[in-house]
Amino acid sequence: MPRQGVLLVVSGPSGVGKGTVIARMLARLPDVSRSVSCTTRPPRPGEVAGRDYHFVSTDEFRRMREAGELLEWAVVHQDLLYGTPRRPVEEALATGQDIILEIDYQGARSVRQILGERAVLVFIAPPSWGALVERLQGRSTEDAEATSKRLASAIHELAHVEAFEYLIINDDLDAAVDNLQGVLLAERQRLTRLQWRPFVEDLLREAGQ
Repeated sequence: MPRQGVLLVVSGPSGVGKGTVIARMLARLPDVSRSVSCTTRPPRPGEVAGRDYHFVSTDEFRRMREAGELLEWAVVHQDLLYGTPRRPVEEALATGQDIILEIDYQGARSVRQILGERAVLVFIAPPSWGALVERLQGRSTEDAEATSKRLASAIHELAHVEAFEYLIINDDLDAAVDNLQGVLLAERQRLTRLQWRPFVEDLLREAGQ
């Protein structure tokens, strides 16, 4: 049955493991695609334009933003701009392609305002505050100040969890992946996404109605 694609918007505090959960689900469901963001930073070694990011100039990014061509955008590290192009996502959803987007709660709110119920908002939380602190403190790439900033951001994100439809607690990785996949599979069957009328009308004709 033809249907509209599902846009899974996944958010959660840094260190909660949402990237790992998403990667595991994508390995199970290769027909689901990641949304490719645009950024004003230069490519890093090994990155491919159009696969990892759409690399654009600051002027082009500002033009896209002012023209309403971004679902959401953010300033990172004071001067780098990141955003989600709107047209590729809408075109994919119209053809039945499922898309997953990993962004913060503010970006998720912006996507909801633009796409409405076509976007499904999922929040991934840690099993406890202590578990999140332990995970962030265990990162060898960050100092105490960076960890403190991430924990402060986590408090802010947790305070906005009610903006989401689904809450997944990442206590057991396999269970968290199962739950995220379950959300996607359920949303695929939502009546508002399905072109169900011809199917039901055929059934009724067969029944003599």
